[in-house]
Amino acid sequence: MSVAMVNSSTVMGFIQDTKKFNNCINECFEMLDIDGNGKLSRELLYGGLHKLLSLENNTNQEEEIYNLYEVIFKRFDKDEKGFIDRMEFESLIRELMLAMGRGIGDLPVLVALEEHSLLMKAVQYEVASLKEGSRKNKRKREKNVLRDICLCCHKLETS
Repeated sequence: MSVAMVNSSTVMGFIQDTKKFNNCINECFEMLDIDGNGKLSRELLYGGLHKLLSLENNTNQEEEIYNLYEVIFKRFDKDEKGFIDRMEFESLIRELMLAMGRGIGDLPVLVALEEHSLLMKAVQYEVASLKEGSRKNKRKREKNVLRDICLCCHKLETS
């Protein structure tokens, strides 16, 4: 378990990068689809969402959690076949992440996250994006400095 600072832009930035976000959804689906049949039963979804959402296991609220999962399952099993397929799962995860982003809001919140949770993946995406942006800015600054150095005398030219 790790502690991270999260706000709505952490989540929304991750969702907006559709390639990375869809890759994450596919990884999550494959992790939950233990038997590899491309379908998530109620049991697989219940156990998997618990991990993906970093929910505490509070035995006093088991019935409430079961009822919540039942509502989620009914809402996203659009074809009512009794399982969640990959497309339904994508819709489910996208909607849950959007709801989490809206719920967190713009102010940073310190949260404890499981290693494979969706919010942790959003945090990891944000950190990687910030590092990449920092590298690009550094290269840009280096190019600007090199452009301003006289090649003859190696002194900084001022315009």
